[in-house]
Amino acid sequence: MSDYQLVSDYKHIEKYKESFNALAKSIFGIDFSPWYEQGGWSDKYICYSYIDGDHVIANASINKMTIVLNQKEYNAIQIGTVMTHPDYRMQGLSRKLIDHIIAMYEQKCDFIYLFANDSALDFYPKFGFERMHESSFSINASNLRNQTSKTFSVRPLSMNNSVDFTMVKKFTEEKVPVSSILSVVNNEHQLLFYFILPFRDSFYYIEEADVVVIFRHEDHQLHIFDIISTTSMDIDAILNSIISPETEVIHFYFTPDYAIDHIESALIPQSEDVLFVRPLLKELPKHFMFPITSHA
Repeated sequence: MSDYQLVSDYKHIEKYKESFNALAKSIFGIDFSPWYEQGGWSDKYICYSYIDGDHVIANASINKMTIVLNQKEYNAIQIGTVMTHPDYRMQGLSRKLIDHIIAMYEQKCDFIYLFANDSALDFYPKFGFERMHESSFSINASNLRNQTSKTFSVRPLSMNNSVDFTMVKKFTEEKVPVSSILSVVNNEHQLLFYFILPFRDSFYYIEEADVVVIFRHEDHQLHIFDIISTTSMDIDAILNSIISPETEVIHFYFTPDYAIDHIESALIPQSEDVLFVRPLLKELPKHFMFPITSHA
């Protein structure tokens, strides 16, 4: 292997940032530039990259996370954006980057975790990561409708509207845990990423409840990706406000702990994002899901 230079924490170095983004676009089809141009790239997101000349050829990033687990806070590191340019593969660059990150952070945090796709399931156990199975959570909408509850008006939020953008930013900075069982807090950089990129058309504001909800209707299914609030909330009223007459099932993409009857949970046998943790988290309950909006 040639002596490639290891660089990190270069969010203010334009040439490396642009090269990182070009590699991410070619590997994942993700353009990070709208996110970092809007100030999303904070000190909680750090790239560790090998460069050849001025070009990023391999990368593994870390996200500094605060995990609330059974009402106790943990300092965690989530690894993400692991990628290598096709011309530089089979040289062990990803392995060296993961080793470097573990050596830097394993004594500074409570645990390190990541989400891997099918192609990397045999890779991460080599570093001491153990696979854990998340669960799905859903409720039959008819069970919800049987409960009497008030409803609120809902309006979509636009990333292109400066007032909406400022409001979402404030919510992400001041949000309370969505669940006492398992939540992620202090991850405003990730929530802004989802507002600007993957879920930009799925953010809604419920003014009377002062809550931002990220959701989509597909066929007869309601998919709720996150609920962002700065205070306690009336979850029954929120759910009744966003279901439609056609909604049959509501799916939660986080771990709900609401006092709602008939929430169903089941282990997910197959997933596009497989959770790996180092060391193994024994504090996790049998059924849990890391919020999808916290995935790196």
